[in-house]
Amino acid sequence: MAKEQPGPEDFEAFVAAHERSLRRTAYLMCGDWARAEDATQDGLLKLYRSWQRLDRGPALRSYAHRAVTTAVLDQARRPWRRERAGEVPDAPPTYGADPDRRLAVLAALADLPARRRACLVLRYFADLTVEDTADVLGVSTGTVKSTTARALDQLRGTLGAAGLTLLLED
Repeated sequence: MAKEQPGPEDFEAFVAAHERSLRRTAYLMCGDWARAEDATQDGLLKLYRSWQRLDRGPALRSYAHRAVTTAVLDQARRPWRRERAGEVPDAPPTYGADPDRRLAVLAALADLPARRRACLVLRYFADLTVEDTADVLGVSTGTVKSTTARALDQLRGTLGAAGLTLLLED
């Protein structure tokens, strides 16, 4: 019996299950809901174009995160995206009970270089493993570990200066 080809319904089900998580990941990387939406759509478009060839195993989620991460990093390289203004998000993130703490963490994340921010977001907010994060970013696991450690140190320093502590572990 021939293996049934995945169809648009499978893609729609995947998007319904993962779009919110992918958009949140993109937002945490770029700090702007409109850019996060654009990056999510760009990443999902790339995913759709490859949908017939992709394995439906656990690596599919990592592939989707890679596509969105690449879209965010590509956006950051565009010249008209380099200026950042203090923007208020269209909708607040749903994590964290203390709004002041949440805003301080988001501001500290926004001050990190793009690669460090991507490592933290993928590891701690998207809950990817070191190996999956390395795969998404196209780097070695050692690079993920060292970049994450540096990012955590920088984040702890920034938050410590504001009188807050970071509860993430290396």
